[in-house]
Amino acid sequence: MSKVKYGMVGGHVDAFIGEVHRKGIAFDTRAQLVAGCFSSKEELNVKTAKAYWIDESRIYPCYEEMAKVEGEREDGIDFVVICTPNHLHYPVSKAFLEAGINVVCEKPLCFEVAEAEELARLAKEKDLIFGVTHTYTGYVMPKVMREMVAEGKIGEIITVNAEYAQDWLMDLLDSSGSEGGDLSSWRLNPAQTGIANCVGDIGTHIENMVHYVTGLKIKRLLATTNKYGHELDLNANIIVEYDNGANGAYWCSQVASGNMNGLKVRIYGTEGSLEWDQHQPSEVRYTPKGEAPRILSRGCGYIPEKAHGFNRLPFGHPEGLYVAFANLYKSVITAILQKKAGEPISGEGLDFPTVEDGINGVKFIHGVVSSAASGSKWVEL
Repeated sequence: MSKVKYGMVGGHVDAFIGEVHRKGIAFDTRAQLVAGCFSSKEELNVKTAKAYWIDESRIYPCYEEMAKVEGEREDGIDFVVICTPNHLHYPVSKAFLEAGINVVCEKPLCFEVAEAEELARLAKEKDLIFGVTHTYTGYVMPKVMREMVAEGKIGEIITVNAEYAQDWLMDLLDSSGSEGGDLSSWRLNPAQTGIANCVGDIGTHIENMVHYVTGLKIKRLLATTNKYGHELDLNANIIVEYDNGANGAYWCSQVASGNMNGLKVRIYGTEGSLEWDQHQPSEVRYTPKGEAPRILSRGCGYIPEKAHGFNRLPFGHPEGLYVAFANLYKSVITAILQKKAGEPISGEGLDFPTVEDGINGVKFIHGVVSSAASGSKWVEL
């Protein structure tokens, strides 16, 4: 079996998201972690590398050296995973693209649209694969929904309602509260996060999930954001107009008491509706026009869509976020292996968020911030 080698920038063992990436990739026997610059702190960098039995010669003190050396090695990495704070996404991605290495980067992709477009241009010029981890599209049932929409099972889409609600920054509403703890401290700093917090962190997941399932593109939007005395947004309400003339309503919040990771998408068409909740990822509520609602469960034989092939467990056994990451990386690894073999990228190798999705996310962030700053005026994307 053909294998690929990968490296990682950021994501040390004491960080949350890096370990999730590694565990998701580990579902696939075709990939091996062989190099990394996991932290700017030497102790954490070495600790992480040793935990994954990485050769000392491939533990790098900075991403610049890692990109240069790995790009020149005959046995260099096939792709890099970037799990740094937002402000490093652009320079790290650029360095590895210029070194001829495929990239998978956390979102949001960049601070500026021009930066994201430059990365897309570089990837195209170098003929490299560039994935962005809008990971919820890795769940099986959103993939099934995507096919159902394409098959016309809910007709023409007339409206969308979607939300992503959390409560993990509730303490910021109290002036005596902390700044959210170690996990969130950098997210509240514009120098590291960019022009948006909540919209960039979870609002972009709404934008990407709706686009993934429906194929609709946002033509323009209007928005309000709430900062509650802080530099960056903690809550946002957004109205969008799609390229087919339909409207959608999005809400994202990190101060919604009682909510954890409540990504919910409701899609309404002329012939029915589809609803999905990340807290119950194995189920979709499907209501054909004039009929009773029905619950479609992952793994059941009555689902004919090809995306059902991403199942990893029989029905009734819950699949979670690790599997969503695993499915994203399954597609990325397949694409890289197809490319290495000189084959056209096809099938599951096409089913992952790309740099173009990353560009859409950056445009979305700028549109929301611009609209909110101008008194909720319509902003063309």
